[in-house]
Amino acid sequence: MKDNNITTGINIDEDTKRYYPNSMLASQIIGFCGSDNQGLDGIEAKYDTELKGKQGAIQRHTDAKGGEIGDEGEKYVSAIDGNDLILTIDSTIQSIAEKYLQEACIDNKCTDGGNIVIMNPQNGDILAMATYPSYDLNNPYEPYTDELKEVWDSLEQSEKTKNLQAVWRNKAIADTYEPGSVFKVITASAALEEGVVTDIDKEGQFSCTGGIEVAGVRIKCWRYYRPHGSESLRQALMNSCNPVFIGLGQKIGVEKYYSYLNKFRLLNRTGIDLPGEANSIFLAENKAGPVELATISFGQRFEITPIQLVTAVSSIANGGNSISPRVVKQIVNSQTKEVTDIEIKNNGSVISKETSEKVLSMMESVVSEGTRKKCKSCRI
Repeated sequence: MKDNNITTGINIDEDTKRYYPNSMLASQIIGFCGSDNQGLDGIEAKYDTELKGKQGAIQRHTDAKGGEIGDEGEKYVSAIDGNDLILTIDSTIQSIAEKYLQEACIDNKCTDGGNIVIMNPQNGDILAMATYPSYDLNNPYEPYTDELKEVWDSLEQSEKTKNLQAVWRNKAIADTYEPGSVFKVITASAALEEGVVTDIDKEGQFSCTGGIEVAGVRIKCWRYYRPHGSESLRQALMNSCNPVFIGLGQKIGVEKYYSYLNKFRLLNRTGIDLPGEANSIFLAENKAGPVELATISFGQRFEITPIQLVTAVSSIANGGNSISPRVVKQIVNSQTKEVTDIEIKNNGSVISKETSEKVLSMMESVVSEGTRKKCKSCRI
């Protein structure tokens, strides 16, 4: 040593760091911690107070100069571990979902990435919530694609931050999008519940001529060049026929239709226990005219989050009962090992069991015989 500057030897610094053994698995759900081990995103942020525990300490009485007062000596206070969280995520399902999502995004050149949400309709448990691209939880500030690695050192700090925040973002809860034709199951559910339609297999109940005029505006069917012609409701859903669902929306009416949007929890956040959940973007009910109602009826001109759509469709699968989604199902006390169950939040009935069974039957037909029959051979 020279002038008390250590040039060789061993120096011991206190440090703690969260380690994630599964690296990139469920990264946008789990989130990560900062240098002070405070949760910054995902579950780490949402449940930070449960996870962080308390640091140990050595207590003693001292005066202003640090001199010891009294003869009590030092008292050691043990550290307390943070509590454990039991997630609803099934690691096997999560890893499979991530694998196939990555393949789909690469094969189809999805430059904005994508996400998959798998939910148990009966209790709201999120079994998988995959987002692509993902990142390494142990190195959240590092470039996450080969392209970024090549140019990372040349990027401005603002550009680095922009790229990092984009990959940290959980698209399933934070991004909104136009759902399109999958939203027709919501219109069908409302129409059946209101008695606008009773028999889903009645031949000739509807007719597609290639389009429908609404308030002076002609809205085309996607197959306007070869109209579907005579259809039952089941066939209309199988064919994804826009005019039929526009007609149903007209018969339901704006006020009643918006009441179903509210029942299906599409006008409010789901309340999932993750930070950063966005809300849907709908035109205000008092501003929704005939054309706006028509486009909403087949899933256009508004935006919702994937988790809102999954929650709504799960209500249909759950006999008409709406359950809020969750990713944490139990908290285990690190000291007593006492287990606290996170309650399943039942939001009540949206549609009747009879209606739900009819809609599920039609949904099955869409996959087995209709416009989505390619999905019949999909395996996860």
